[in-house]
Amino acid sequence: MSSGDPIVLTARAVLLDMDGTLVDSTAAVERIWLRWAAEHGLDRDTVLEVVHGRQGQESMAILLPHRSREENLADNARHLAAETADLDGVVEIPGAGRLLGALGDAPHAIVTSADVALMRARMGAAGLTVPARTVTAERVRASKPDPEGFLLAASELGVEPADCVVFEDSGAGIDAARAAGMRVIGVGAAARAHRPDHVVADLTGVSVTGSGEWIELALAGAVAR
Repeated sequence: MSSGDPIVLTARAVLLDMDGTLVDSTAAVERIWLRWAAEHGLDRDTVLEVVHGRQGQESMAILLPHRSREENLADNARHLAAETADLDGVVEIPGAGRLLGALGDAPHAIVTSADVALMRARMGAAGLTVPARTVTAERVRASKPDPEGFLLAASELGVEPADCVVFEDSGAGIDAARAAGMRVIGVGAAARAHRPDHVVADLTGVSVTGSGEWIELALAGAVAR
């Protein structure tokens, strides 16, 4: 395959992370988490290395291992409310709206560590339509990098995990998708460090065609692992 040829994958379902994959919420995420880091006297770089892709209480458990789960859950509830209210700078990842539109009625779902309120707020701020099928934080017992969310989405769509393709940006999310037995397309240059199957700079080079039960994804400009 020449460097100019798109990488083509076939799948029966497409699963998509939200933050960093469909929605660029980096500024808002970092504002909220760095304020939290300062309140607890934690190193900012350490906090930012941990929080992406995970549910808040799981990040807190890693960063403040002495605290009880109840404390972390209560703190995360306040954290989620603050994130839902802070939408300044939340925008679409280039190509996200076009990709969601192209998927149309094909089996697809969002699988996110955000709760439903935060998911809807950020998707709305980015001008994106929420798919009919979503797996949010309330619906799982275990956060990414656990594969539960991806496996639940595949089950509800009636598709085997091996027939799913996942779009993800974070290490926790890529690890979760791989643990679920799914192929993973990393979104953004930073995703390459987590060794997805392929990497795209954004979603502008992703095109979708369908043939019966199968979805064909062409990844222009993608880089193989």
